[in-house]
Amino acid sequence: MLLKATSLVASADLHFLENPIPESQSRSGAPMNQPVDSSFGDLASQSPRTSVPVCPPPLQDNADSALTGAADVSPPHASAEEQTRRTLHVINGEDYSGAERVQDLLAMRLPELGYKVAFACVKPDRFANAYEAKATPLYETPMRARFDLRPAWTLARLIRQEGFCLVHAHSPRAALVGSLAARLAGVPLVHHVHGQTAVDTVAWWRKWINAVAERASLSNAGAVIAVSESAAEYMCAQGVAAAKVHVVPNGVPSPPMLPERPRPKKPWVIGCVAMFRPRKGIEVLLDAAARLRDRGCPIRLRMVGRFQFPSYEAQIRQHVKALKLESLVDWVGFTTNVHAELREMDLFVLPSVLAEGLPMAVLEAMAWGVPVIGTRVAGTLDTVRHGHDGVLVDPGSADQLATAIEQFVHGHWNWDSLRREAYNRQVERFSDRSMAQGVAQVYERVLCPQYRSAVTSRAVSSLV
Repeated sequence: MLLKATSLVASADLHFLENPIPESQSRSGAPMNQPVDSSFGDLASQSPRTSVPVCPPPLQDNADSALTGAADVSPPHASAEEQTRRTLHVINGEDYSGAERVQDLLAMRLPELGYKVAFACVKPDRFANAYEAKATPLYETPMRARFDLRPAWTLARLIRQEGFCLVHAHSPRAALVGSLAARLAGVPLVHHVHGQTAVDTVAWWRKWINAVAERASLSNAGAVIAVSESAAEYMCAQGVAAAKVHVVPNGVPSPPMLPERPRPKKPWVIGCVAMFRPRKGIEVLLDAAARLRDRGCPIRLRMVGRFQFPSYEAQIRQHVKALKLESLVDWVGFTTNVHAELREMDLFVLPSVLAEGLPMAVLEAMAWGVPVIGTRVAGTLDTVRHGHDGVLVDPGSADQLATAIEQFVHGHWNWDSLRREAYNRQVERFSDRSMAQGVAQVYERVLCPQYRSAVTSRAVSSLV
């Protein structure tokens, strides 16, 4: 049930869901003041991917002191509750896909590292029903249009009253509002880059608007989190100072042991989990399936997810009909139980034709021992090593994709070896806890005054 939060923030635009923030927490979210280690060094001169010492952020007695610079030192034996800092994650909230899965997992894992999370949705919709971290407060601060900045004042009041120590934005739209709210409230902004905005959609005007909005919003960002090396390179090419950019790879939970599975029997189930939109290349997978059928290769397609646009769904359904694939394609629809769906798949295919951030669906497949066929696009290239823990083909090539699937079916690729290597790589490099640890380290750096000063100086000098 949606409730009006008039007791917290004097705005008709802010609502919160059923888990309001306890009053006892509203004064304990800012950092604790401690001396800076003299060995801290010149952070701005170091690589953003280099591990550096950090100074713990100061804990402020109330939200208003964040605006004046006044800070009270906490008692020597401060409780765990007092040591926990609070962060406001500004998100779209319209869907529940890869980026939203990252946000959900961070809300569950960051409290283990001393950072509680609250969500503020600027396009509230499916996320509120789908997210798993139900103990995490969720506020609705809807933008009425793409450039509606009015929610920023609502968020700024919320930040001050509830003692959030920083704002963490997760999309260009969220960054527009979050950047202004952070500036008004006097707290740092962290922006999370989940993909390459300038190539994230096939519509050129939407790409241009999103890229311009994102660049404009990052002028006062304390840090930019890129989910992959390719995303970091993209942000630097967009003019973001390298000193601000930190690579924190996406991650997912892993089963304690790789689930044992026998070699697939015919027909092989070829699965895809995605939000279906033009950039995912679903047409390429369908064309490959038609080629395999014509060659007598026994396969079925299992498509898990919803379509972003009804017009695109109609286009794909017509394509399936034209290829006479209706009897070979199972449309599962959206589900939050992706693990159960992965257990039904023998191969996982993500046929993206445009750059990815670091695809969460690929990481989920690796974690559950489903061999992956991906395309040579940014993000997927950061995840899958061809021939070691997956197979890569050129984007847009139905012939290459059909050949790769057929090679698995006929034993050219060692199905069991690839799934084991994929599981090991995911556990070692792409876990949900390693992702949360990376984000927490960025928070600690951003909340350290010496780091903020050094990064600002470096960013300004890069413009001279």
